[in-house]
Amino acid sequence: MESKPVTSGKTTSPRRDTGRLDRIARAILYEGYMLWPYRRSALKNRRRWTIGGVYPLGFDGSESSGDAREMQAECLLECDATPRFEIRLRFLHRVFRQVAAWTGEGLEEVDELEVADQRYLTWDEAVEREIALQVVQGETEDVHAVTMPAVLPIEVPAGREEEWLHNHDGGRVGALVRSWDGLQGILSAGAERLGDRLYRVRVRLENTTPATGLDREGALGRTFIAAHLVLRAEGGEFVSLQAPPDGLAAAAAKCCNLGCWPVLVGEQGERDTMLAAPIILSDYPEVAPESPGDLFDGTEIDHLLTLSILGLTDEEKAEMRASDPRAREILERTEGLSPEELLRMFGAVREYRVVEETG
Repeated sequence: MESKPVTSGKTTSPRRDTGRLDRIARAILYEGYMLWPYRRSALKNRRRWTIGGVYPLGFDGSESSGDAREMQAECLLECDATPRFEIRLRFLHRVFRQVAAWTGEGLEEVDELEVADQRYLTWDEAVEREIALQVVQGETEDVHAVTMPAVLPIEVPAGREEEWLHNHDGGRVGALVRSWDGLQGILSAGAERLGDRLYRVRVRLENTTPATGLDREGALGRTFIAAHLVLRAEGGEFVSLQAPPDGLAAAAAKCCNLGCWPVLVGEQGERDTMLAAPIILSDYPEVAPESPGDLFDGTEIDHLLTLSILGLTDEEKAEMRASDPRAREILERTEGLSPEELLRMFGAVREYRVVEETG
């Protein structure tokens, strides 16, 4: 299924990050997507997507579970001119994948189906969504920009599509029927002036999708899963909340963040981009260059997960391959690693230069 952002309101065209920010943001997006041993039958994969969910209106989740209806990021911005920044909201949207067999007259739902030596299981997938909004303080003639305080309604319609499955002779055998619930929400942004060139920026996401009476499993289809925000300043610089200058420590301490924690990202010393993630990171986080790719389980160590995957039985690998296309990609990538790539995951020596300040 093609991933497309669907919004209402004035938005910019979503653009794909490259380099360090993209690797970090993608790791956050898929953290907990599915866990080792990457199979549908695994007990730990019975309750998925436990990190960074913004849940729907009326869902009866307890406060202690962390199933919140809103997310808020606040940070400080220094700029000489009018504050102007871009916000990008990224999240996963659950897609239910139903396997169906072709009877000759129609499709019949089944739990699994083998087609042309490939096994398919009924389970959940997810599609990536991205919404971008450019905001500016005061009046603007830019058709892509919205003046603060900005409020953007989010509307993702429900949908359904079929992917037909064929045997070696090209005959129709069945289909993967993918369906997803609609999503509604509000993305808002504003900036409060605190001093001559200091502003407190606030970005808030609220899930307004109705879900009265649904349990957590039912509510997942109407949840902004693994939601996080990327803020880019134009002509200004964000202030580290972890290590603010002495004169800004008090203002930084008053920033109220709900369900996320903003950190500086990019090259060391750059201050034009903030990442507000549902997990606590340090400023300028990095994915280790030795990592060969996503494993969706940041609580584990890459080389231990890799060795565990290689040690699976043929039957376990077959279920992993059938459970999810992304699990199949992990398996194929792991089995294709060279001895040199495997050795690189077991450690690296890096040099760090300490610069001493002199008076």
